[in-house]
Amino acid sequence: MVDMSSAVWRKSTLSTVNGCVEVAFVESHVAVRDSKERHGPILVFTAAEWAAFVHGVRDGQFDPT
Repeated sequence: MVDMSSAVWRKSTLSTVNGCVEVAFVESHVAVRDSKERHGPILVFTAAEWAAFVHGVRDGQFDPT
């Protein structure tokens, strides 16, 4: 279990008033939450999982066809 009490949440400067996701780097993990639901669920990923996701985004794996 990752202790989220020290999390410093960051949101993209491109985020709109409709919300976005926020990320926090905590204890060598990456946490992700909905900026509109700050007390809602948090997804936590290992550094390797996050790196694979970022690589996939940069590689276009999630682009709509």
